[in-house]
Amino acid sequence: MGKSLIVAYGLWALGGPLGLHHIYLGRDSHALLWMLTLGGFGIGWMWEFWKIPALVFHVNKQEKKKNLTRDGEPPASPIRFMGQVAIGIYFGLAAAIGLSSLSSFYFVALPLAVGLGVHLVASVGEQTSNLKNTLIAAFLTSPIFYGRAVSMIPISLTASMTAQQHRRYRHNQNTNENLSLRLYRIGLAYLAFTGPLAYSALLNTSRTVSYVAGSIGAMLDILSFFPAVSALTERALLLPYRAWMLFSGGGPLRDQYFHEWEKIYEFVASFQNEKEEMACKVLGVDSKATLDEINQHYRELVKIWHPDHNRHRPEEAEQHFLEIQAAYEALTKIWKNRKL
Repeated sequence: MGKSLIVAYGLWALGGPLGLHHIYLGRDSHALLWMLTLGGFGIGWMWEFWKIPALVFHVNKQEKKKNLTRDGEPPASPIRFMGQVAIGIYFGLAAAIGLSSLSSFYFVALPLAVGLGVHLVASVGEQTSNLKNTLIAAFLTSPIFYGRAVSMIPISLTASMTAQQHRRYRHNQNTNENLSLRLYRIGLAYLAFTGPLAYSALLNTSRTVSYVAGSIGAMLDILSFFPAVSALTERALLLPYRAWMLFSGGGPLRDQYFHEWEKIYEFVASFQNEKEEMACKVLGVDSKATLDEINQHYRELVKIWHPDHNRHRPEEAEQHFLEIQAAYEALTKIWKNRKL
């Protein structure tokens, strides 16, 4: 029986980030990927609005030709490759949060998680890859970067290149399989991913936060050699916080309130680009300002906003005074570090 375009769109609207429309279309790997990333972090789910007709058409076409299999090698896709690398890193970070206490973490848990993440993306749609070779590449790469916070990056790159080299068309589609069996397999995979995360987040929160901050900081340190990429990465990482601040009455509308952002910068000290930009806004100086110019602007603002000079508006003055102090300390520290 053919799949309905209306039903597919309805499931996309009701539970798209959970992959309900992909389960309906028999794309279980894609459904699991969406469940673990909430629809490709929302971006993939929204983008699929225009792709659903093609997906439904392809599934119905395959149903009519279910006894035929495609031979040859699928064309290389840069988007799929980047997705493999990104999800491999994502799975590696999740494993680091939930399983890093294991003695064999860097030799077993980390490469296994990264390799499975890469293979999950490689198996989306009508394509798949060789799981064995992908895992072997991940396991061989892991010892080279043993103990490093960003080891999941080279492991994911190596596994993704291996998966691309062994890509092939999928011979068996699961659209006619029993739905309860398919949901059972997806549920087990979902629990295997989220179980350690939930345990670590609830029972070992401080260690989890520390590891995430360390991993992000190490990644940004590597990207510091490419200032434009580093700045873009920082903005992407801070986007959820900006969105939350916007809806709660802060965010971009209140960029001058520097000390609110200090909480985020204390979490990951490597957010230097964003931190410097915010501090310059507060003090009203250019990013290339000298230390004398920074001191001069600081003294002028202190004279204006010192609480003793603003007894008619003490709360507003104290707020601005704290912002100025925090911005001055951050900017002078950044300036001195550059001179070392």
